[in-house]
Amino acid sequence: MTASGLGVSRLLLVEDDEAARELVEALLGEEGYEVESYRESEAAWERLSSDGPPFHAVLLDRQLPGADGLELLRRIKRDAALATTPVILQTALADRTSMLEGVAAGAYYYVAKPIDRDLLRTVVASAVEDQSRYHALQDALERGAEAVATLQEGVFRFRTVTQASALASLLSQACPDAERTVVGLGELLVNAVEHGNLGISYEEKTQLLARGTWAAEVERRLALPENCDKRVEVRFSKSAERISISIQDEGPGFEWRRFLTISPERVFHSHGRGIAMAGQLSFDRLEFHDPGNRVTAILERNRHVDRHPSQG
Repeated sequence: MTASGLGVSRLLLVEDDEAARELVEALLGEEGYEVESYRESEAAWERLSSDGPPFHAVLLDRQLPGADGLELLRRIKRDAALATTPVILQTALADRTSMLEGVAAGAYYYVAKPIDRDLLRTVVASAVEDQSRYHALQDALERGAEAVATLQEGVFRFRTVTQASALASLLSQACPDAERTVVGLGELLVNAVEHGNLGISYEEKTQLLARGTWAAEVERRLALPENCDKRVEVRFSKSAERISISIQDEGPGFEWRRFLTISPERVFHSHGRGIAMAGQLSFDRLEFHDPGNRVTAILERNRHVDRHPSQG
């Protein structure tokens, strides 16, 4: 299941309740998505692990006949080819323990039952965008020059989201596991632009995503006179022991501690998982520096199989 097969916004829906399944199919069909549905987790797993066209996202009911949705979620996250696929967990179980179980299993998106149509649209659009961006970064990695692996240290400055993604692809090629690193690094660099230099708050992004105007607002703010000269500075350093990537924006900072994990209070939100994902998936640790406009991402080289063992 490769990035090249992701030309269509294709979703996998696993829902045993016929009425709920038909409602979600109709709603997402109206939005232009191609939806493939299954009633049971085992049949869905057979499809996911086949050579069929890949999916941008999986919508998964928590309670299913046979193996429940949580077990299918764990299987997806254990599979190297599927692990980065966003999973939207649909559930009527809104207690803290159930939500933490879902987060621990790898659910980065939650939709409560009964379904809120507007929230479902926003969450699915966010998941599809995340997956599209991930595969664009993967394609850039595949096109990248092997010589980047020789990079030992460097200082980089950029200002746009497009430049953030390009730099994430470049620097990830100098890391042991480029495919994992590029996901979290891309999130951190984009955050530095949108939240740091452009000052888009968490609440504002929620509204922008709901209206489908996030990208337009980013471009509008980039063009404002007060933002034209703002840059994000990235310092890359590789030693025999570790790789360090320091990212500093020109914003006032933020309360970073509450974003290191995916809290139950935010599991039903359409965004806000990038920092936690970077820490859990891409790096060995993240070190934020108060007031929060500088973060250092660390990779310990003795914990990773270097794809370029002769370098550095």
